[in-house]
Amino acid sequence: MDVSHILDNLNDQQRSAVTSEKKHLMVLAGAGSGKTRVLVHKMAWEVEALKRNPASIMAVTFTNKAAAEMRSRIEELLQAPMFDAWVGTFHGLAHKLLKRFHAEANLSSGFTILDSDDQLRIIKRIAKESGLDEATWPSRQTQWQINSWKDDGLRHNDVDDKGDYTKETINKIYKEYQDLCARDNLVDFGELLLRAYEVVKNNERVREFFHTRFHSILVDEFQDTNTIQYQWLLEIASENTSITAVGDDDQSIYGWRGAKVENVDSFTKTFEDTEIIRLEQNYRSTNIILGAANALIENNTERLGKNLWTEQLEGEPIVLYQAYNEQDEARFVADILKDWMSSGELYSDAAVLYRSNAQSRAIEEALLRASIPYRIYGGLRFYERMEIKNAIAYLKIIFNHSDNPAFERSISNPTRGVGEKTLAKIRGTAKQFNISYIKASAKLIDEGSISGRGGSGLRSYLEFVSRCKEFIEENLLSDLMEEIIKSSGLMAYHAKEPGEKGKTRVENLEELVTATKNFEQSITEDKTNIEIAEQYLDIISLDSGDRQASESDDAAQLMTLHSAKGLEFKLVLMTGLEESLFPHGRSMESTSQLEEERRLCYVGITRAMQKLYISYAESRRLHGSDTFNPPSRFIREIPKELINEIRPRAQTTIPYNKKSFKETKLEFEEEIGIALGQKVLHKTFGEGIVLNYEGSGDAARVQINFHRAGTKWLVMAYAKLEKI
Repeated sequence: MDVSHILDNLNDQQRSAVTSEKKHLMVLAGAGSGKTRVLVHKMAWEVEALKRNPASIMAVTFTNKAAAEMRSRIEELLQAPMFDAWVGTFHGLAHKLLKRFHAEANLSSGFTILDSDDQLRIIKRIAKESGLDEATWPSRQTQWQINSWKDDGLRHNDVDDKGDYTKETINKIYKEYQDLCARDNLVDFGELLLRAYEVVKNNERVREFFHTRFHSILVDEFQDTNTIQYQWLLEIASENTSITAVGDDDQSIYGWRGAKVENVDSFTKTFEDTEIIRLEQNYRSTNIILGAANALIENNTERLGKNLWTEQLEGEPIVLYQAYNEQDEARFVADILKDWMSSGELYSDAAVLYRSNAQSRAIEEALLRASIPYRIYGGLRFYERMEIKNAIAYLKIIFNHSDNPAFERSISNPTRGVGEKTLAKIRGTAKQFNISYIKASAKLIDEGSISGRGGSGLRSYLEFVSRCKEFIEENLLSDLMEEIIKSSGLMAYHAKEPGEKGKTRVENLEELVTATKNFEQSITEDKTNIEIAEQYLDIISLDSGDRQASESDDAAQLMTLHSAKGLEFKLVLMTGLEESLFPHGRSMESTSQLEEERRLCYVGITRAMQKLYISYAESRRLHGSDTFNPPSRFIREIPKELINEIRPRAQTTIPYNKKSFKETKLEFEEEIGIALGQKVLHKTFGEGIVLNYEGSGDAARVQINFHRAGTKWLVMAYAKLEKI
């Protein structure tokens, strides 16, 4: 049989993975190493060379787009449709299972899938009926916790909530929610996987179906699987099923949403006969870029290990730019993009990456001033983000009482008891007397026409707006913005949103204070505080009016490092490489979180095909105040011979002459006797973990994250640390 079309154009490692006869196979696929090609060709190999029925093959992906691409590519390779093959996402395949075995899963055939908004509405209703105040028990946090428990395979009676009042309260809602869904035949996304796992585990007939039908299971992006996904895979596979897990433990960056990088290691231990094949030949980047990525990721200890290489050119050195501040950094980004375009390249082949969404604000402003088209990949421009629009709505109504949309937005965010009935009454009064909504509100309050919680909320809102108008007469615009986001309750309101979403919204609100401070400093004429505020509103309105580039336009791509995974660009600019920003300050809590930050940096570096720029700022206005963080440890971990450093406004390029991180690390460990990640004990602060170190001799300093006291810098000569 001629199988040349399947094996042609594969390198040795790819061919070994495609033709492997091992029952259990782990393919460690490095960045840009042809992972999807291997998956597709392995499926084709099983159909044509091993004569397996396509219906006996299951391929699991993480996105519908990836599933559609995989199916399309294998059909093209085989020149035949794959009607009966189970190719889809975890949720899609779980849904298919539950539809087929709905009776065994205690569901009717017409069960309804709840989307996130529907789920939230039900949880809100249950909490309200239970007498729980939304301000104290935010429903989004409850929703996040319930989904998290489901991802860990826990029903309400599996949750250990003894002695924890918060858990006990949320778990009661979980039980009510679970009972309601069972009664009304409703299934949310977390339930799809949990119910699919339970029905295979507990029902012999269903388990027999999977064990006899599927001879081969292939799983993409294995490093991103969570607890319930991994357990489900173990249940549906029989002793005779071959499992191919394809992934990269060096690109596991979603721990914050439940992904378990440990599943990669667990797979090789669960199946002791597992063959490990490493795809290390990279078809994307230059040797210098790969050298930087390899050196960086070697500093992670919990990895199976691989070393990327390429037959491509050596490439240009990585350029390191030391900016004065975030505005200087943003101007540098704009200059590089302009030069890129001038050399005949496309903006769309360039990407600007950042750790935090809030960083985009300064970069966006610089690109707008330079008339460089840009697109926020997978997100919104800064002034289009919900939390920013909420804060700006307050600013608008303070200076323009006729701005009815700003009134409606600000009075509803955060909620303050002013419901739709009260708003309808305000609108009716405004229309009757031809006045603005805010004047209609004042009229209704004066007349006593609105009472109860709605009246109380409306009165306090009007008083707040009035106080803010007086406040700006004696205070700066940035002070007013800080007053708005804190005293209005906006900051606390958005902080209650669960997980990364709430943290990101808070960071964006803090960045808005920074934006107003920068604007104040840019004013050269003699203006009153009110005039400055009104001018600021005019400018951001004009900026917001600029159309974001469409998918068909040639535009630079701006995105977070998390959003960049799976993409590639000829030119990449990684910004904000400073301690506490990247690695993020929250990652200082543990070495495992620091390792995930390093993997995120590795992902960023390996997005670059030809040119890579890295930048950091000596000072950065973060969260409304100036910070002076040292350059990121990740810069030190890149070999010095791969980097050229460009100083601000000095157009000469000089070698990056700092010692490599490894050299510094070895010298420090030899002199001090304490290593990075070492657990230590301090007489006052208790137990902690060494996160960073600098200096030498009596002045040597260590940064330690103490379990009780938080992160602190200590001078070694006086710290009297004990190694644990």
